[in-house]
Parts: sequence; C-alpha cells; structure tokens
Amino acid sequence: MSEERVQKVLSRMGFGSRREIERWIEQGRIKINGKACALGDRVKPGDRVHVDGKRIIVREEKSTATRVIMYHKPVGQVCTRSDPEGRPTVFDHLPKAGRARWISIGRLDINTSGLLLFTTNGELANRLMHPSNQVEREYAVRVSGEVTRENIRQLLAGVELEDGPAHFDDIQDGGGEGYNHWYYVVIREGRKREVRRLWEAVGARVSRLIRVRYGNIIMPKSLRKGRSRVLDPLEIKQLGDSVGLELELEAPRPVKKRTRPGGRKVVRKTAKKTAVKKKRGMLKRTR
Repeated sequence: MSEERVQKVLSRMGFGSRREIERWIEQGRIKINGKACALGDRVKPGDRVHVDGKRIIVREEKSTATRVIMYHKPVGQVCTRSDPEGRPTVFDHLPKAGRARWISIGRLDINTSGLLLFTTNGELANRLMHPSNQVEREYAVRVSGEVTRENIRQLLAGVELEDGPAHFDDIQDGGGEGYNHWYYVVIREGRKREVRRLWEAVGARVSRLIRVRYGNIIMPKSLRKGRSRVLDPLEIKQLGDSVGLELELEAPRPVKKRTRPGGRKVVRKTAKKTAVKKKRGMLKRTR
C-alpha cells in the first residue's frame, strides 16, 4: 500500500466515516509517529498511529466483504458510541461486527425513531451521507396545527432557516385529522433537526417523527423497535450502485433443505394438527 490520507485509511478500517475522522483530526485526537496529525497527512504500513492514545496498526489494504445492517431505533436512544449522561445508545443494541466496527450512516436525534443503517465500509458510509450524492431520506411525520395548501407549497418551494434555505422534495398526505394528521416527506439532506425546523417555519409542530426509508432501503413493518436485520448482498449492491461504489460482497448462503434418510422431505406437524389427531385418537378409544 502506498501512502494514503489518514482519514481514508481509518475509515476503511471501520473507525468512522471520513468526515467524522476529519473532525477527530481537527480536535487533536490523532497522532502519527508521535506528532499531532493535520488534515492532509498521509500514512503507510509501519507508521505509528494513535487515536485517543490507543495504538492503531496500519496494515496493507485487504479486500473484505462489505456488511450492512438496518436497525429500528426507538425514541430515547442516542446515536453516539458512548454518552456522558449515561443514556442508552444505539450501539449497545447492535450485533457484533467481528473484527470490524459498525459505522452509522447518518443519525437520528433522541426524540426521533425509525430506520438507521450501519456498515463496516467507511467509504460507503461517507458517500451515502455526503450532500453531493443527494440520497433520499423519507419520514413519516405526525403534525399538530393547521397545514394549508399554501404551507405545502412553501415547504416544497423552500423556506429560509437559520443555517440556509431548505425544502422538501416531496410531501404526501398520510391521512388523519387534528392532532393526529400524518404526512410522508422526502428530503435529501441530513442537517440537524431539519424536518422539524421546516414544519416549524410554517407554524406547524412535529409531535412524532419516524424515518421509514434511506435511499433504496425501506424499513419493513415487521422490524420491531430495538431490533436489527442484516441486509442481503443484492440490497447492499444496490446501495453501492446508488452512489457509484463497487463493493465486494459476501456470497449468498445456500438454503439447506432438511430431509429424512431416503430423500423424503421433513414435514413439521403444527401444534393444532397434533392436538386434533390426539383428540381423534381419544374418541376412537372411547367408542
């Protein structure tokens, strides 16, 4: 491996997205060969890299299969690896990633629930979050307050927020009345509390917010809060294709069919069928 920028190397090793590691560099948390790292610094195998005082071994690049999981985040969990206030974090509830580390693809605030994606590939995470790739995020929003057609027009055309103009790419009425009116909105940015602030800009208040889609990945209704699901190779490939990234994927596992000796398929008896047969047997014996 020739010299590469430190954020690219650490991202590939699963320590975080490039953008996150760049923040660590600015905060002085990374050292290379005993000296504070600066943006643009490069590393090669054999260099001594320390992150928060912990030694990182820089090795030759090896191709590894990209893994991605989806997680249904409940309200009350934070998206940091550890929280100084002791609040539960999403990372406490994820399956083990083996020798790799899960990198969060975007975040949700503590009061927002719904779909979060995690990957072991830092480059994939970086591309899916980068504003230039315009990856869609879709939310189900419960809004209280009167929402007029003019409000909808404003939200689609764009409103001025304190950190610049913003808008929704699409708004669909999800039904309901009064304080239980739902909308589905699509946005292509990940600014802090952007969905809530957009609605507040037209005088409405978000009482519940659920992310239901990120790019081409839709959260299934069967995925319960606090649970995760591994994405299959095709879903991961489609994620990579959406941001122009070719990924190495795990080969799909063959489905094993259980058979009895002689090649006959195993037929499982349900509890209901078993109960019916037992009842029939008891009736025969009493006749």
